[in-house]
Amino acid sequence: MFQRFVFGVFASCLAIATALPAQADRVVARVSISEQVMHVYHHGQLLFEWPVSTARQGKITPTGDWRPQFLSRNHRSSRYNNAPMPYSVFYSGHYAIHGTDQVNRLGRPASAGCVRLHPDNARVFFDMVRNEGMDQTRVIVVR
Repeated sequence: MFQRFVFGVFASCLAIATALPAQADRVVARVSISEQVMHVYHHGQLLFEWPVSTARQGKITPTGDWRPQFLSRNHRSSRYNNAPMPYSVFYSGHYAIHGTDQVNRLGRPASAGCVRLHPDNARVFFDMVRNEGMDQTRVIVVR
């Protein structure tokens, strides 16, 4: 009888613990391909809404949910003529959120698949990820 009671209490505690959400990410970047905008949240609070450029016709910006994999302050593309990619936050293979020198194209699809930002905004985001940690950052890309 006592063993059943203890097992029941243990099972209840386990069920409650697994139902609780994990600790919230400190930084969340949510990119909307359809709106060509990135919302940046810090501790659940919306801090920034920035225009972006995602993949132009014939290219793909993958949708999904990732943690950043690495940071590169002064990255240059090995695929596209050594193009500057300042303040790169790589989140899925060769896909990154980074600054662009083509700021006049922000707000509409123009990239080869990465998420382009104004360099000032890319620096802010890069610094947030570096300061809070890649393990505390999430990149979400939706249609």
